[in-house]
Amino acid sequence: MTTANADNGVNVEHLLGARAALSEAPEAAQFTWKATNEWLNGTHSRSSIDSYHGLGEEHQHRSTFTFEADHPLVFGAEDNAATPVELVLAGLASCLTAGVAAVAQNRDIQLRSVKATLEGSMDILGILGGDPDVRNGFNDVKVSYDIDADATSDEIRALVAQSQKRSAVYDIMTNPTNVTVEVR
Repeated sequence: MTTANADNGVNVEHLLGARAALSEAPEAAQFTWKATNEWLNGTHSRSSIDSYHGLGEEHQHRSTFTFEADHPLVFGAEDNAATPVELVLAGLASCLTAGVAAVAQNRDIQLRSVKATLEGSMDILGILGGDPDVRNGFNDVKVSYDIDADATSDEIRALVAQSQKRSAVYDIMTNPTNVTVEVR
């Protein structure tokens, strides 16, 4: 571990220590993330996140986090919140940006600003059932970063590449994930 002069607000020593400890006890590295969702009205719903399982036990977040989702007016909905697919884009942006900050801290690169702009293109005929050959999800997603840092362009590109390599949400979006849906 190196002593960093950069201060991006990331405790890299803690992260590297956790990696070392969990490499020695891989069963403790098995985490389960949880969310609950309740329908409010129409296409409007509210998700809550308050706990997760990891390190062999249940943990409570410091507070309950809530996120609402709805569909826009052009879908005949109330537009009370971002759409679920926009929340997915926000999740990807948040995960990649956290990685940029952590990698920059570890590489002793001081960040001044980091801004990600994401665009996901989608043919809506899929979710509307208008064309059975059109998929329901994104056709593609574009992530564009504007980063101001004490680093060269190559070093900044390397930060983003390493963040992408370690991003859980990037992995979720680019690799198949088993999803089981049940009714109780």
